[in-house]
Amino acid sequence: MNVEQPLPTPRLQAQLQHWLAEDLGRGDLTAPALSGRRAQASWIAKQDGVFCGGSPALQLFRLLDPELEAECLVPEGAAVQSGDTLLRLDGQATALVGAERTALNLAMRLSGIATATAALVRELQGSGVRLADTRKTTPGLRELEKYAVRMGGGVNHRLGLDDAAMLKENHLAWAGGIEAAITAVRASAPWPARLIVEAETDQEAVEAVTAGADGVLLDEFTPEQLSQLVPRLRQLAVERTGSRAVVLEASGIQPGDLRAYAATGIDLISTSAPVTRSRWLDLSMRFARAGG
Repeated sequence: MNVEQPLPTPRLQAQLQHWLAEDLGRGDLTAPALSGRRAQASWIAKQDGVFCGGSPALQLFRLLDPELEAECLVPEGAAVQSGDTLLRLDGQATALVGAERTALNLAMRLSGIATATAALVRELQGSGVRLADTRKTTPGLRELEKYAVRMGGGVNHRLGLDDAAMLKENHLAWAGGIEAAITAVRASAPWPARLIVEAETDQEAVEAVTAGADGVLLDEFTPEQLSQLVPRLRQLAVERTGSRAVVLEASGIQPGDLRAYAATGIDLISTSAPVTRSRWLDLSMRFARAGG
């Protein structure tokens, strides 16, 4: 069970304010009916899954009611069942109604990603292979969608182009080959930054390891091909550095083939499926009472 929360960075705070403003517009026209009243509400799971998004949801409510009294009954990343109570809220009725839709939408989206991630991670259980995400994320939601992947038991790949250098097909074609591209990036990138090469053939993978890549992304190889190639790349890494240091990652695979790929000796499987193919987890907000 993971209790991690997204960092309350200035950028995230600004995003939450922007998303709330999108729904509120010039102001909630129902607010006068609720002015001065307090209300209590609970969040209920309407499906089984993995809950994620409670922390940013509470931040949304507190933007409208800084004195909100709230209790998270379920930690981030916890498995939930239909009917479970997730949050309890007590605050200004105008704030609970004003932030309700934005907060639920965000949490349902993130919970759907966490739920889909957890299902794939279960497929890899016991293999030692980790499931990583990709940069195929919704613009404006990357930080939180990748947070949801972590809550589902996955690990994050690059957060952006400035996080690590990945040389892909176009880079290699336009830079004059793998060795030339690696040399150019190494000359200017900060020393802690890792350098990954995407390989589509055995020869490209061998060249990448020989040229000193920290990782090789093996794209659209079959399990049979990887079973032959991975030991060869491991041996090359040992011959070059004296260790098994190179990280080998498989991508471009179907979720149903995870176990076959995990048996090839790779370190990571990267997939966009939890973000691009998941459905929202159905949650609801139920109001208890309101008073003067």
